[in-house]
Amino acid sequence: MSESDSHLSFARSFPLGRVPRLRIVDRAVSEQHDIALDTPSSGLIWAQRYRTKLRLTDSAVIVLAVSVALVVRFGVNGIPAVPGSFSANYWLVSLLIVAAWLTTLALFHTRDSRVIGVGASEYKQVVNASVITFGMLAIAFLILHIDIARLYFVLALPIGIVVLVLERWLWRKWLLHQRKFGHYLSRVIVVGNREDVQYVVSQINTKSGAAYYIVGAALENGIGEEISAGERTVPIVSDFDNVASAAAAMGVDTVIVAGQPSGGSSYIRNLGWDLEGTSAELVLSSRLTDVAGPRIHFRPVDGLPLIHVEIPRFEGGRHALKRTLDVVTTGLAMLLLLPVLAVIAVLIKMDSPGPVLFRQQRCGRNGQMFRMIKFRSMVQSAEDDLAGLLDQNEAAGVLFKIRNDPRITRIGRVLRKYSLDELPQLWNIFVGEMSLVGPRPPLPEEVQVYETHVHRRLYIKPGLTGMWQVNGRSNLSWEDSVRLDLYYVENWSLAGDLMIIWRTFKTVIQPVGAY
Repeated sequence: MSESDSHLSFARSFPLGRVPRLRIVDRAVSEQHDIALDTPSSGLIWAQRYRTKLRLTDSAVIVLAVSVALVVRFGVNGIPAVPGSFSANYWLVSLLIVAAWLTTLALFHTRDSRVIGVGASEYKQVVNASVITFGMLAIAFLILHIDIARLYFVLALPIGIVVLVLERWLWRKWLLHQRKFGHYLSRVIVVGNREDVQYVVSQINTKSGAAYYIVGAALENGIGEEISAGERTVPIVSDFDNVASAAAAMGVDTVIVAGQPSGGSSYIRNLGWDLEGTSAELVLSSRLTDVAGPRIHFRPVDGLPLIHVEIPRFEGGRHALKRTLDVVTTGLAMLLLLPVLAVIAVLIKMDSPGPVLFRQQRCGRNGQMFRMIKFRSMVQSAEDDLAGLLDQNEAAGVLFKIRNDPRITRIGRVLRKYSLDELPQLWNIFVGEMSLVGPRPPLPEEVQVYETHVHRRLYIKPGLTGMWQVNGRSNLSWEDSVRLDLYYVENWSLAGDLMIIWRTFKTVIQPVGAY
């Protein structure tokens, strides 16, 4: 980006007549600002462009869904008038539905920069907005005696929801691809003590899909060595007193306050006032770790902003729905995959002597033992041969893994690579010993050496797939595996389960860390 382009991008970030007066802390900071201006352009600009793309494609999808409902019901030729007290025709009612649908998507902030690009919130809000649109229209049609609600519920609503979610997923893939090249990112300054800033910078830079590009850090005295995070270094661009000036000069979109800087709540309040009139928003980085957004609620009491953190629940209606999903999905899967299972069984039998299935004691929910079923992928004497291989263990923690395990058969290597050896566990899920999504089922000897907090992995049923499987599998360290499993145990949701299942298909097709 040229110097003139940088200043033009910066100027467009502010409403007319509200460009703040710029004040640079010193010459060294000024030079750092000039460098930072070559980084991604203002998040306001890319967010507006991206919202425009979403608005256009959302409109096209909704018009398509409503049009399909009309054509399927009446054909291409003349549409009859709507009977009832409200004088209109099907075309006008269809336009009303399209307008209401698009309006509700906007009211639910489905294109807000805070939800696009990461997590399940965007998809959930699209589905909720669609269902509420048709719920409200059904009530209106009932009051006005317009007997067409069934047509749109049966055709337009399901078609629209499916295609809208697919469209948003495709845009998200495109957005994440663009962010790999530094596009479509919000420019950020992180404020706080060095340790807290270092933590926030490292987390943002290691998370795939993060919507932020950190252009600078602000420490209390404004001096010190650069903040290092992996291959990136972040310059110190300001002290605490001049954050707003630095943010304005650099065209920053977001100022993140990390931890509790000196000055406490008074400093944060004053910083919020200083940022008024700029394009930057203020974000507070909480020290709450491994807590998902849905468990956090804000409730102001007489001007005191309280953060409520829900305690995880391991019983109740959500778990009943999870069990229903398990039974229905695995029942259908076993019927559809029966020919595949038969072919695999024959190949195993032809490849090496021994049984087709391998059964092993595993720990389930609350430590209850069950026999997990797998297709045999090793020689029949595999467990007896284990003692001679323990010194070659490549896994960390209590796990045992070696890349070129001599006990694995020829067909077993293929089965393990594409996780086909796990398919018989559909039966374990069907009978209630496991779930589709959850932590990996551990061996009893692994559980015996668990640290106290690791036992929380056993609070829910083990899964056929989970966070561990879709985030690197055997390439992960023991600590990362535990962290991912504990995060899932405390924050799982049905929407999150569906996303993990979807990501599992990609992992199976393009296996990483499977051996």
